[in-house]
Amino acid sequence: MRQPANRGKRQASVGTRVRLVKMGSSRGIRLPRVFLDQAELDEEVELEVQDGQVVIRLVPRPRRGWEKQFDGMTARGDDRLLDSKAFSLTGWDEEKWVW
Repeated sequence: MRQPANRGKRQASVGTRVRLVKMGSSRGIRLPRVFLDQAELDEEVELEVQDGQVVIRLVPRPRRGWEKQFDGMTARGDDRLLDSKAFSLTGWDEEKWVW
């Protein structure tokens, strides 16, 4: 089961207010670090307006988080070959093949 990314980290308040900052002809906001950490936001996000609210979400990326999962597998010893007992070298492999 996947553990929440924000486990053990400070939780952001639901009612946090930030100011809109003028950026040329647009406006922007500065997101507090705790929000970035909890939402695991990086360089690029998707924006959408739903029912008068601006929704910010991660850009879907294939294999996002795989490195972290593989590190966990290594720590648990789950990264060994499942068929290693079935795999065996032949005499030719062991004696004549140059590795």
